[in-house]
Amino acid sequence: MGVSLTVADSKRAFHSAFPYVIAPIYRRLVDELLVELHLLSHQKGFQPDGLFAVGLTQVFDSFSSGYRPENQREPLFLSLCSANGFDGAALRSQAEQARQQVGHHSLEEIKGWLSSQGQGAPELIASLLKSVQREDFHYSRLVAVGLLSLLQSAQGADALDPQALRNAAHEIGEAMGLIKDRVDKDLGLYSTNIEKMSQAVELMEETLAAERRRRERATEGSPT
Repeated sequence: MGVSLTVADSKRAFHSAFPYVIAPIYRRLVDELLVELHLLSHQKGFQPDGLFAVGLTQVFDSFSSGYRPENQREPLFLSLCSANGFDGAALRSQAEQARQQVGHHSLEEIKGWLSSQGQGAPELIASLLKSVQREDFHYSRLVAVGLLSLLQSAQGADALDPQALRNAAHEIGEAMGLIKDRVDKDLGLYSTNIEKMSQAVELMEETLAAERRRRERATEGSPT
């Protein structure tokens, strides 16, 4: 990753890789992720590990829900990554592997791994726990979202309400050495923004549907 690159350089690289029009509702997502990935790529203590990969893919997939055309959605993700020196396909694979490994275990087992500092955990998960313990570990909101997303993949997690799962993320994050208040704030903002985005996408789809019906009525009513 070139340390001399600026945010403007990353944006130029992105638009070169993704030369398509982006609907206004998704431009904020693109701008925020471009800047965030750029800053992370220049942090000395940052490593694109599984927790980051899960968080990044979760944020992108959640906020790009409803993106049209659908076949441009994954190229958009890959372009955001490549513009900042990341391999988007590798991060996808890393995130999926982490989710699959957690999916074979319960929340109680995950808590047990923490108390034993990763002993007995799958290799990828154990490496995540070790990375957080590094003195130069760099925290970002994607770490908090990645933790929550991983917990959602655990056995029995679907039986918990969202707040209970967030509480588990706070508890586990604190046990991992993350700052509880920071995790709480980041997960709170994530939850609120997801709800706002869902409402915006729903409104957009309703508006487009109404416009299609208007055009259809106009066509049916026009003289032949």
